[in-house]
Amino acid sequence: MTANAHDLQSHHVGITVEDLEAVLPFYRDVLGFDVADRFQVDGEAFSTAVGVDDAAANFVHLEADGIRVEIVEYEPQARASPDAGLNQPGAKHLGFTVADLESFYADLPDDVETLSEPQTTATGNSILFLRDPEDNLVEVLEIAE
Repeated sequence: MTANAHDLQSHHVGITVEDLEAVLPFYRDVLGFDVADRFQVDGEAFSTAVGVDDAAANFVHLEADGIRVEIVEYEPQARASPDAGLNQPGAKHLGFTVADLESFYADLPDDVETLSEPQTTATGNSILFLRDPEDNLVEVLEIAE
């Protein structure tokens, strides 16, 4: 039986962070996501499901334009893994579109790190990569018409 036979539907994209309260303003205030839900999960069933002994986690679900992003802070925290460049296996990023990338870029707060200014690729799309406060990559695109 394939996943399609089970009517698989998207629910969220998750990012594990070290400090939820430090990262939340980036997604809420800079990217404009709405806080849809905040909750904590712990207990034996959760620990078993995530494969982490004595796990507990604080969650925030953020929503914008039909996408839900889950940021989660775990206890106990694991040792941080080294940052992967975009060209390395296991690299990850979130991708969002805007109507006017130059305007979006101009309106970014000064403390938001970008990899470069907006660039127009051979596809005609313009792209910009940002880093959230914990160095997770976020791609913002303006799709060519």
